Amino acid sequence: MTDTILDLGPQARIIARLAEGVRDEQLAAPTPCPGSAVRNMLGHVLHLSVAFRDAARKDLGVTTDGNPGAAAPDLAPGWREELPKALDELADAWRDPAAWTGMTRAGGLDMPGAVAAAVAVDELVIHGWDLARATGRPYTPDPAALRMSHDFLFAAAEDPSRGGGIFGPVVPVAADAPLLDRAVGLSGRDPAWTAQP
Repeated sequence: MTDTILDLGPQARIIARLAEGVRDEQLAAPTPCPGSAVRNMLGHVLHLSVAFRDAARKDLGVTTDGNPGAAAPDLAPGWREELPKALDELADAWRDPAAWTGMTRAGGLDMPGAVAAAVAVDELVIHGWDLARATGRPYTPDPAALRMSHDFLFAAAEDPSRGGGIFGPVVPVAADAPLLDRAVGLSGRDPAWTAQP
């Protein structure tokens, strides 16, 4: 998938800052991801951070076997402390070059380490956009993470065995649109989505 070992730390810190700025009254607000309120999106990011941390460590089990689409996770008390810790641990785990080699598992699927890393990066980039849009915050993802996310989503959309985008039908976006808009469109989201006033 990639020969580049990317530091997930910069993108993880962006997500942590976005989460820190979420007000309690925003937790029920809708996100661009259908059926997911802000609280569900934050719960998903917390769970995926733990799952992909363990995937990087090749510590396979309950956290790496769960179906990520089974239910919209909710937040437990203490999430404001747990989420940044999980994001730090995720980034740290992927700094080990061994995480990018061999096979691992996430979401119940076996995959090469480098593919799992690309999935983790993509999740952080796209869900960062989801959270920012849902809460009316500005969002500039880490440029290297954005490039990896876009390339991962583009390859998935071009793969005929997948039948299009991996998170939903691709939303057409102009070829000269900003890279973030193109990645968002490839993820099945409309880059023009905004929270209702």
